[in-house]
Amino acid sequence: MARAAVSGRLTWRVAELAENRRLTASARSLVFDVPGWPGHLPGQHVDVRLTAEDGYSVQRSYSIASAPDGDRVELAVQRVDGGEVSPYLCDVLSPGDRVELRGPVGGWFVWRAADPAPVLLVAGGSGIAPLMAMVRTRAEQGSRVPFRLVYSVRTPEDVYFADELRRRAREDAGLDVHLVYTRQAPEGAPAPGRLGVATVNTHGWPPDFTPNCFVCGPTGFVETVADILVALGHDPRRVRTERFG
Repeated sequence: MARAAVSGRLTWRVAELAENRRLTASARSLVFDVPGWPGHLPGQHVDVRLTAEDGYSVQRSYSIASAPDGDRVELAVQRVDGGEVSPYLCDVLSPGDRVELRGPVGGWFVWRAADPAPVLLVAGGSGIAPLMAMVRTRAEQGSRVPFRLVYSVRTPEDVYFADELRRRAREDAGLDVHLVYTRQAPEGAPAPGRLGVATVNTHGWPPDFTPNCFVCGPTGFVETVADILVALGHDPRRVRTERFG
């Protein structure tokens, strides 16, 4: 699968929207059927291209949120007000409509189930998308590699894949999920605040466990978390980052 993913990354394919589901008030899960899809590794992304009738085209990159599933690819798209692409994908695109996809792209920010090292996933907002692909792939392949997910969001309403994460936290043995709320926390949760050293130290892995660490989110968030991990003693070569904004 890895060889297919690399060799096909530069090919544009016509993708037909199969499902458009609500994730949050401002984000949608878009599931595409992509004939000839070569397969992907959890953590990779795709380029999406839209072309107008007059020939004008624009493209954006989105992380793949789904585990490998034949010709199906799921993206999690956050609507950006005033944007050229995300409002159309979230609010206009309907099942049966088509776009172009190119990918999968990326070979560094990926998790391979054959790697026995424990895994720490740290997400900020929509940065959960590629990490969700890792969580799902682990479950589908029956992996026993221990996973810990620390997910930072503004409010409970901003949690992507909220129901699925609650279910997986209960049912997926070896997966721990910890949510950090920065603006408004639900009743019974700790007071809202930014993710810091104490949280990463408590809910991550000790450095001597030599975990693979994957951090994804806005640039400032990713840089802060990466610095915390290195300061705590984690091997920088095992801290892999994906950032946006």
